[in-house]
Amino acid sequence: MLLENKREKSMNSGNLNNKLGYLLTIIVVFLAGCATTKDQSASTKEQNKTTAVDVAIARTGNLSSNLNYTGSTRPIQEVSVRSQVEGRLLNLAVDIGDRVQKGQRLGQIDDSILATQVLEQKAQLAALETELSRARIQVNNARLEVERLKIENQQAKNDAARLTLLAREGAIPKQQAEVAVTNAKTSGQAILIALEEIRIEEKAAANILNRIAAQKSVLAQQQRKQSFAQIVSPITGVVIEKVSQPGDLITAGGEIIKLGDFRQIKVIIPVSELEIEQIRSGKSVNIKLDAFPNKTFTGYVSRISPIAQSVTRNVPVEIIIDNPEQQINGGLLARVSFSNSNSKQVIVPESALSEESGKTVIYRVQTNEQESSSEVVQQTVQVGQRNNGKVAILEGIKPGERFVVKSSKPLKDGEQVNLSILSE
Repeated sequence: MLLENKREKSMNSGNLNNKLGYLLTIIVVFLAGCATTKDQSASTKEQNKTTAVDVAIARTGNLSSNLNYTGSTRPIQEVSVRSQVEGRLLNLAVDIGDRVQKGQRLGQIDDSILATQVLEQKAQLAALETELSRARIQVNNARLEVERLKIENQQAKNDAARLTLLAREGAIPKQQAEVAVTNAKTSGQAILIALEEIRIEEKAAANILNRIAAQKSVLAQQQRKQSFAQIVSPITGVVIEKVSQPGDLITAGGEIIKLGDFRQIKVIIPVSELEIEQIRSGKSVNIKLDAFPNKTFTGYVSRISPIAQSVTRNVPVEIIIDNPEQQINGGLLARVSFSNSNSKQVIVPESALSEESGKTVIYRVQTNEQESSSEVVQQTVQVGQRNNGKVAILEGIKPGERFVVKSSKPLKDGEQVNLSILSE
């Protein structure tokens, strides 16, 4: 009995020790868990204080894609040949599609009335020239008369002097000498009258000369007007339309025929005001014509209209295509493509840019692999073209560098950041 009691006490004592050990283990584990929870809580609080950012890698690219437009081909020059005189169209020597040279005769308008008018003007000119000849004869006669009167005057002066001397000597009566002196004075007056006659005749001749000059001008105008009865090509080109037919009565200014110069082709395309900034005069373009499906033509921008269309706000742009073989016709559908020839640039989202003290900056990201931490570095950049929420960086960041795309709050230079799961 006593032995059993001792054994029972010994077992109870062992159980108590086991329970105390188990309790101590639980207390230790609990305290360790509390410490771990406190450390994790502190770490979480520290992370919550770090700014969360989305990070991307800088890559090169182009903002502008190819611009495509459609238009129709037209000759570089279109001329409407019109009549400058009124008359019946007698003939046309060309037909649609014929090639013509500058100065080539294309047709004839009846010029019988014009020819009559030219003859009338010639007759008037001839009459004036005859009148001028008569006036010149009158001038010559007047000049001869002056010479004759001068001789007579000189003789009268000599006689007057001789007789005056004889009268003083008493050889002749004094009255005879006085008559001689009077005759000398009279012949002098006759010379003055004859000189005035010359002036009048010369003035009449000069007036006739002016009338002749005016008549020649009228005759030249009539002859030029008669020459307009011949229809002449003003350019080297192709007949694209016959507006009038032989037998038609053509009024002054009436259209007869249309010509086109196909040595070059132009295509006018409407460019949106939002895209016109990307187009410059002289820029090379590619043109595809449905009529030539296996061929690509090269052209260039020759002219950009300074005025946009009032309704569509499109700006007309003229494209020129060389067509030396004149294989391209007018009226063909042309598909114009402006290729993006811009050099590759670093492209970033506009959200990555910030304004600091009047400068545009971007925040580069530097990561310390050993400490598993990241910080941002403020970098001033020079921006270029913007398009569809993206911007080209001309200077300040290089391809492959990491930068902040989006931040949960404003950043500062050198600030520690926490990279989000969206970061590259």
